[in-house]
Amino acid sequence: MALRPLDNALPITPERPKKQTKVAVAVAVPKQSDVGVNDENRAPVPTYNCRCSQSITSLLRISSPYQTLKSNSKQVPLSLYETSLVEGLESKDWLKVCNSLNNTRRLALYHSSLLLPILEKLMLVLVKAMKNPRSALCKTSIMASSDIFNAFGDKLLLESTTSDAFDHLLLQLLLKACQDKRFVCEEADRALNAMVGSMAPLALLHKLGAYVSHANLRVRAKAAISMSHCASKMGLEEMEEFGLVSLVKLGADSLNDRLPEAREAARSMVASIYEAFTEKEEQKLEKWQTFCQSNLPAIHAQSMVKLVSSQ
Repeated sequence: MALRPLDNALPITPERPKKQTKVAVAVAVPKQSDVGVNDENRAPVPTYNCRCSQSITSLLRISSPYQTLKSNSKQVPLSLYETSLVEGLESKDWLKVCNSLNNTRRLALYHSSLLLPILEKLMLVLVKAMKNPRSALCKTSIMASSDIFNAFGDKLLLESTTSDAFDHLLLQLLLKACQDKRFVCEEADRALNAMVGSMAPLALLHKLGAYVSHANLRVRAKAAISMSHCASKMGLEEMEEFGLVSLVKLGADSLNDRLPEAREAARSMVASIYEAFTEKEEQKLEKWQTFCQSNLPAIHAQSMVKLVSSQ
């Protein structure tokens, strides 16, 4: 057999490299307390919940009024703080106004005395913010008004300057309580309840009485509800100071209102008047009937007597 020449030999193919055997290496599993570890086989640690809860807790609480102003760890004078707050409330940027309203809520809860010099201006800002079409700003202003009521109470009615601003604020709250937006309406109802709960019923009843004959049916109903709550807190002496006949006439007028909410509030109001008026009387129904017949038209007197006799 003839030998093959060397120059015509087949090329030698390189040997294919062998696959390396995979070796399992034990890896320490991080503990749940480790924060910032990226493990695709484990759900991320919900660190945002802690931050969120802390922010909610500190939203309406500050230990010092200076904490909202950064001044290189130096305290800011109170006049400068008030100026900064007023500038934020009067800003054309609704986000700045909203932030300033949140600062106002904090101060009303924990440092209410700082708001006394700017109380009238603050209430006018609340009225303006409630008229804003942005629901977030509107709701924040309503919540701020609740805190203002709880912080100052009757002081808003005693001074003439703040009393005028309170009239505008009360009207806006009644209007917002009639809105179609449910969350705004519910917040306005809570603000009205805070107002009734924090103020003397006699002075507040004078303010609410003007809205019984309002052109808006819903405003009349909301005013009647607040008046009913005021009447439930009053004794006979306070009712007589307001005018017992006038109070009964307000209830009689609301009994014939077109909205069921106003009629129900009027029935509750008349029941409170009846209980206070006949508390020490033995012949309660006869005493009440005589009083109604001598001070009300025959139709209204008959409905008032029928109302208390059916309870």
